[in-house]
Amino acid sequence: MVLALLAGLAAAWAWSPLKHWLDVQRIVAALQLWGQIYGPTAGTVAVTLALLCAVPLSFLTIVAIVAFGAVSGFFIALTSAVLAAAITFELGKLMGHDVVVRMGGDRVNAISRRLGKNGLLAVIAIRLVPIAPFAIVNMVVGTSHIRRRDMLLGTALGMTPGTLIMVFFIDQILAALTRPSGTTTGFLVLVIALIIGAGYAFFRWTLSSNEPP
Repeated sequence: MVLALLAGLAAAWAWSPLKHWLDVQRIVAALQLWGQIYGPTAGTVAVTLALLCAVPLSFLTIVAIVAFGAVSGFFIALTSAVLAAAITFELGKLMGHDVVVRMGGDRVNAISRRLGKNGLLAVIAIRLVPIAPFAIVNMVVGTSHIRRRDMLLGTALGMTPGTLIMVFFIDQILAALTRPSGTTTGFLVLVIALIIGAGYAFFRWTLSSNEPP
């Protein structure tokens, strides 16, 4: 039921009238006002809560960088992601590993064990490849053999490259989102494709490195 709720929220942010709430300028203005009143901690809390409600991580990262600047926005996005990962990971733990066995069968259980043997690299790879909404991935990982320490450290390490790319190319990314053209859209697609390609290759290597000789 929890997974279904999160999946429904993720779909709603993408395709329902809720997507109109995800306006960069509107949310940036709200975050800046909140930050001026309560400080950067308030921004971290707001982004964390939004992640728990299945708002897309990439969108929130862009918003944090624009609202709080490159340095503060980078740390707010990263800290919020780790906090949200910790909470949803624990929710997955409460569901229990038996859920994975029942729903996924022996093959999924075997993959879970292999990922658990190399948990840190596995989590880094998962963070590089956006295979599903952030909160859902965290809950599923929580039911696997991956340890809490590997989950949190892997989240921080795996998110760092993509977040830094957003920091350095934030102007081009905003242009592609607000004033799309062939050049800006092509650049954005190329960057996303490179990140996903590298992450997928790393993920496959992580799995294959745990194959028995």
